[in-house]
Amino acid sequence: MDFFEHQDRARKNTKVLVVYFAIAVACIIASVYVASLLIFYGTGSERQPGEPLPELVLWDAQLFLYVVLGTLGVVIIGSLYKTAALSKGGSAVAEALGGRLISPNTSHPEERKLRNVIEEMAIASGVPVPKVYVLDDEKGINAFAAGHTPGDAAIGVTRGCMTLLSRDELQGVIGHEFSHILNGDMRLNLRIMGVIFGIVCLAVIGRILLFSRGRSRQEKNPLMFLGLALIVIGAIGVFFGRLIQAALSRQREFLADASAVQFTRNPAGLSGALQKIGGAGSKIESAHAGEASHMFFGNGMGRPFLGALATHPPLDARIRAIDPGWDGKFKKASAPMVEAESPRRGAAKPPVSRFPFPPVPGMPGGRAGAAGIAANAVLIGAMLPNLGNPTPLHLRYAEALRNSYSEKLQSAAREPLDATALVYAMLLSPDDTLRAKELAELARRAAPGMGEKSAALWPEVASVIARARLPLVNLALPALRQLRPDEFEQFSQALQWLIASDDKIELFEFVLQKIVRRHLASQWGETRPASVRFQTLAPLARDCAVVLSALANTGSSNAADREKAFQAGASHLQGKTDELQFLSRKESGLEQLDTALDRLALAAPQIKKHLLEACVQVVGADGVIQTREAELLRAIADTLDCPIPPFVETGVN
Repeated sequence: MDFFEHQDRARKNTKVLVVYFAIAVACIIASVYVASLLIFYGTGSERQPGEPLPELVLWDAQLFLYVVLGTLGVVIIGSLYKTAALSKGGSAVAEALGGRLISPNTSHPEERKLRNVIEEMAIASGVPVPKVYVLDDEKGINAFAAGHTPGDAAIGVTRGCMTLLSRDELQGVIGHEFSHILNGDMRLNLRIMGVIFGIVCLAVIGRILLFSRGRSRQEKNPLMFLGLALIVIGAIGVFFGRLIQAALSRQREFLADASAVQFTRNPAGLSGALQKIGGAGSKIESAHAGEASHMFFGNGMGRPFLGALATHPPLDARIRAIDPGWDGKFKKASAPMVEAESPRRGAAKPPVSRFPFPPVPGMPGGRAGAAGIAANAVLIGAMLPNLGNPTPLHLRYAEALRNSYSEKLQSAAREPLDATALVYAMLLSPDDTLRAKELAELARRAAPGMGEKSAALWPEVASVIARARLPLVNLALPALRQLRPDEFEQFSQALQWLIASDDKIELFEFVLQKIVRRHLASQWGETRPASVRFQTLAPLARDCAVVLSALANTGSSNAADREKAFQAGASHLQGKTDELQFLSRKESGLEQLDTALDRLALAAPQIKKHLLEACVQVVGADGVIQTREAELLRAIADTLDCPIPPFVETGVN
């Protein structure tokens, strides 16, 4: 199953969620109607002692209408309220569970170990580095990933997870969570939280009605009885909520375990973490744990009364699925010795015989370091197969790449204002005269001291190879997310000016700006998570033509070669949309490209797959894809929420 099939499966699971939700609401409406009918029948009629009860009429259209409207109103309003509360992404879940945001420049040894593991996996996956939270009050071993998209994702770990697991075990857990990020599970998880909150809202209304009083002590007040009934009926909502969580969670946990093992190629790490859960537990004490129980790494609640309501498979089944030779004994969880990790230190290197990776040109580590990257070109066939499916090669490469950055660059990437100077430095002109003018104007437009900081960072940035620049931006995103709204606005305006300062905007500069703004704007409510609007390519034909033409016009100065490259991509889309027309540079400029990418981001996953395949054909029309073109494709794919891992040499032709 490839990345796009995973995304489609997640969308289909959303349809399953709607079905379960409809069944739950129908059962709740029926229960409320029956309870209301009996309560008002028993309290609504005056009769003399010994007088028989009037005949019970089972159908009351007016009462049923009130019940339907009232129940739907409560459920829908509750769900919309919770969904709005979760609109800012994974951080909303982490903070509700009591999470504390880890500073990007933390000096705490265990927090630095956690941060390094997450950074390496983000680079290897081609996604922005997510926010990292620690649940300080939780002693059990657990973790979660939450968010609408990789751009607003957050990873949370309990104190026990961070302190009781070794680095390999922690890497296995984080690999599991990255699987949820890449496979589209996070958005479904947040929708489940909104649905469940709406379903259980009736119990809250019931508590309010239970304590209501009539006008006099002698007066019968049916609302008190109705409140008691709603509390009982609220249990139905809880039951269906747990059923929804279980139905859509259990199988995804097996898949995430398998993906984590494939990613790290270290089943002992994930198996060890699961075995330690058997010894230390994974219970979450937060009052909001029930709402998020379906997104935890391990079971965060007590053992359910019914196995059908379990949100996670049994521990022994998960362990044996990845470690068939397990002896059945859980490990005693004790805090391992934590080696201090500098910003440039990564995981301990596995034996060379187990990971025979080729050297990384221009990077430390030799054969024990990481997979190499093609220095000049990337084979066309290597472009999309690893999309959403990073491998140990990518993980080792990511470690070496992160360690190749100087201490000065890594330090700048982890301080909010220094991170803005780092992005500015990436866009400064190599021409000394023009760069001096840019720095002088930057000192006026940006925050105080930004000109000097950018000038000091420029020599370091200039020495960074082109393929390493976007990963460096991704490393800086957690720090940039800490900017205040006014600082972000100033940064955004200065960034836009700097890109246009030399009277020409390269496609790389445009994509860099789009990635930064896209991953940061949601912090201040400028954008909302988008859902699929286009199921076919037909309404997106013009947008596809703009993207393919922009790539063709960038790749060659020869008109015939540009036309040939465009036709190579357009022919790949034949039969899926109308005939595409090659557009001039003016017709496929950056303004048109910006609009086209925004619309294409709303397309179904399979449409994005066809488009990216066509883009590969455009830039590879000459048989190979230059590294600059490959990284440009990765950047465009990022704007479409299709993260492509780095292009590494696998030694396989």
